[in-house]
Amino acid sequence: MKKIIIILALGFFVTIGCKNNVIQEPKILIDRTTMVAILYDLSVLEAMRSINSSSTISYPTATAYIKNNYKVDSITFAQNSKYYASDAKEYKKMFDEVKERLSEEAIKLNGGKKQADAVDVKN
Repeated sequence: MKKIIIILALGFFVTIGCKNNVIQEPKILIDRTTMVAILYDLSVLEAMRSINSSSTISYPTATAYIKNNYKVDSITFAQNSKYYASDAKEYKKMFDEVKERLSEEAIKLNGGKKQADAVDVKN
């Protein structure tokens, strides 16, 4: 998982630093909707792992999940991450969609209340 995050970060910074270089579309292009879904699933898996340090969710487990669920190997994912990161504004929109989806799920889990509303503050 950490390797995926590092790859994403490196792709992002390389893209920003080398604006003159156009990154070519990967041979196997993951469509934008699927890429957002993968990023969402990776976020959830990372959150689960960080909450429970003794969790069995690890980088190989997350990689296997993505490979089995989306039929995408890690190299294809890395190439697509780099390609999508080459357009920083669009990549940010993708992560905003992930964030929105995570917020919607949190509201569902909190019984329809926003996170701030779900906290019971006693005076």
